[in-house]
Amino acid sequence: MSSNRVKPSDIFECQNCGDCCKGYGGTYLTDDELKTISDFIHTDPASLVDRYCTISGNRPLLTQRPDGYCIFWDQKCTIHPVKPKMCRDWPFLKTVLVDMINWHTMGASCKGIRTDIPDDKIMECVRNVYLNHSSTRII
Repeated sequence: MSSNRVKPSDIFECQNCGDCCKGYGGTYLTDDELKTISDFIHTDPASLVDRYCTISGNRPLLTQRPDGYCIFWDQKCTIHPVKPKMCRDWPFLKTVLVDMINWHTMGASCKGIRTDIPDDKIMECVRNVYLNHSSTRII
């Protein structure tokens, strides 16, 4: 980190381990994501929900296998080109902006997340990435 501004690569470098595809919480799908994923796997949204989702709070949530991994994890994301926004944005998530503890919690299970940088610098970087992603990404 040569300047005062922290870049995303200063605080996160994906290790391609799949640890972010495992664990409690899960990934909710929007209607647009349901359509995009169902097209990608050659099915319809209702079948996608029936086969690959559970319903939580009246919203479809990607199912986790018994080992805790996402139903679409198989040593890599099998829907990577159309994966949900939450997955694409990892770990630059809105929950970090709500409570910095979330960054440290994610960092405890993700080898690619750095937690040894001052929280205010991490927060600034996450905010910048999150706001940029929110304004430029179309699902």
